[in-house]
Amino acid sequence: MTLAPLHSSISRRRFLATAGASVAVASSAHLRAARVPASDRITIGVIGWGMQGPNNTKAFLKIPGCQVVAACDIESNRLQMALDTINGAYGNKDCASYRDFHEMIARDDIDAVMIAVPDHNHGVYMTAAAERKKDIFGEKPLAHTIAEQQAIVRAVQKNNLIWQTGSWQRSLPQFYKAAQLVRNGFIGNVTHVEVGLPGGHHDFPHTLPAFQQRLASLFPTDKPANPALIVPGTPAWDLAVTPPPATLDYETWVGPAKMGPYIDVHTFQNWRWNYNTGGGQLMDWIGHHGDIAHWGLGFDLSGPSEVEGFGEFPDRKAIWNTATKYTVNCVYRKEVTGYANDVRVAIVGGSPAINMGTKWIGSEGWVWVDRSGFDASNPEWVKWDAVPEAKIKTPVYHSTDHWANFVDSVKSRKPTIAPVDVAHHSTIPGHLGTISMLVGRKIHWDVAKEEIIGDPEASKMLSRPYRSPYRLA
Repeated sequence: MTLAPLHSSISRRRFLATAGASVAVASSAHLRAARVPASDRITIGVIGWGMQGPNNTKAFLKIPGCQVVAACDIESNRLQMALDTINGAYGNKDCASYRDFHEMIARDDIDAVMIAVPDHNHGVYMTAAAERKKDIFGEKPLAHTIAEQQAIVRAVQKNNLIWQTGSWQRSLPQFYKAAQLVRNGFIGNVTHVEVGLPGGHHDFPHTLPAFQQRLASLFPTDKPANPALIVPGTPAWDLAVTPPPATLDYETWVGPAKMGPYIDVHTFQNWRWNYNTGGGQLMDWIGHHGDIAHWGLGFDLSGPSEVEGFGEFPDRKAIWNTATKYTVNCVYRKEVTGYANDVRVAIVGGSPAINMGTKWIGSEGWVWVDRSGFDASNPEWVKWDAVPEAKIKTPVYHSTDHWANFVDSVKSRKPTIAPVDVAHHSTIPGHLGTISMLVGRKIHWDVAKEEIIGDPEASKMLSRPYRSPYRLA
């Protein structure tokens, strides 16, 4: 499949003045958004109040040029937390609440939506929002499968929308400096890239202790219940399964994925540790350090021709079944990328051999960057806040605020720093690496056609069957 170029500008602009009384303007004296005329303000609806949703929303609440007017979540307690946060920031009770995101995106007076839902629901939510012509701030990875990502890209491009991916590292100074150095040839021609990611599983919502206490009678005290070791047909599984809480619309939460029993340590933020709903640490992080690797190389719209993955896995039927350690070796062919030479990228999770972050290794030096710091073969580069302008031949997109960059782009109709087609290409190595690990062999990828070459079994994993009645818009 060949994807059309992303349109960089459009003539559409929805002014809040057409909304009538459906959107209230907060009157609090401290409200920064009130300083912006209503006709110039961007109205935003937020969908999902799990881990990233609150962070994204709080960032938008600080931006004068936008106003959060609606919140949606399928869990009533989390929805109330969203309302309390938004209304508390504005000093009123004007934020509308929704359990059904379709009702929110049907509003013509909402310009943009922030979508932070589990990976397995990205395709359904994001294509629907795109068809309603909402500009989108969407979380990474772009989607649960490559086919869903292709559908999202098509929907965004067809409707001439602005898209920002939650790959916010692109808006941090150390990552910007690293990309400047690599793109401008300071380390010569890049031959290798090391992408260090986490391994194992992590109990983000802190539901594991209560789960282990519930199952304590089946396990010795020095070896508490591990969801990665619990499979169907065992007493531990039977105790793990409970009715879903009355506050959660579990049917909608499962969405297009395969229906299974409710298990608390597989829901909320821990959905990422089961391949039915998430992609493990590899897919959780590929849109960060893998994305930065592409950015520095100038491969934002390219990809690897060969991908071979190796991983250590729990039982495929376990509650947590994603790879705990993994290595994905990628080859980017010069005939495809237009680079001076082939580039080999190693994506490694759960190994001390490669540091967290992204390290480009070139013919004349190296650069490493992570959230924790920056280092390089040349000590002078480390001292710079950014590359001196006189030394720059290849400019790199610069953003200092990922969320304000989105709002500014919605107004100007100019692309964001992390548009949809870039997000698509950034996550392809992770998807192909997962497929390679699961089928147990190297994947050959046609970058232009976006097809796996000569492997029907692996090709089937580019998409997944949807549970009725869910579908892509």
